[in-house]
Amino acid sequence: MLKEKIAVITGAGRGIGRAIALQFAEYGAKVVLNYRNSLSQVEELIQTISRLGGEAIAVKADVSREEEAKYLIEEAVKKYNKIDILVNNAGINKDNLLMRMTEEEFDAVMDVNLKGTFFCMKHAAKIMLKQRYGKIINISSVVGLAGNIGQANYAASKAGVIGLTKSAARELARKGITVNAVAPGFIKTDMTDALPDKVKEASIAAIPMGRFGEASEVAGAVCFLASEAANYITGQVLSVDGGMVM
Repeated sequence: MLKEKIAVITGAGRGIGRAIALQFAEYGAKVVLNYRNSLSQVEELIQTISRLGGEAIAVKADVSREEEAKYLIEEAVKKYNKIDILVNNAGINKDNLLMRMTEEEFDAVMDVNLKGTFFCMKHAAKIMLKQRYGKIINISSVVGLAGNIGQANYAASKAGVIGLTKSAARELARKGITVNAVAPGFIKTDMTDALPDKVKEASIAAIPMGRFGEASEVAGAVCFLASEAANYITGQVLSVDGGMVM
């Protein structure tokens, strides 16, 4: 499905990023795992991928800084001479009510979630344009589609990712590059595990399928968009949310 493709995944140390990396490797891709702080998790992931017969390398970079995002792309090209797939998954949240949210909380989330996506797309696109081929998949969120109390910064960043996706899709389509977004709903990760039980119960009640999703289910959607089966799909937002936002 992705045999011999070179895939760069940001924020690959855990959660959804880890699940995407595992599925990519399972389908034959060689994976460049970006991380900022989660070195031990990435090292464990490389070992797991190796045991499965796959290949992966790790590159430390803070994608909210353009020079480091550029370094990430350069290291991938130095190792593999090309980049076929870019998955912008790195993201953080600093939740607070609008009136209590600080400028630092707002800027930190925008810097990683939106600017980090922009920086990686910008530098990967330069490589893909020369190849006249590439798949870019940006991880947004249902919060970017519907908003959420206490997450004005996160919602704004993820809505921005959708606008960025659609704009880049229009710019790059004639050069053989597709750009799409995946908008996960509530997925079982460290972030959702930390939610109070009452919040979890209320969240599940709002999901028609009546459960949180699995990271592997998001990864499946990303793998589809990265595959040749999705060659005629660009500028789209695929929600993986159990019907939460229709």
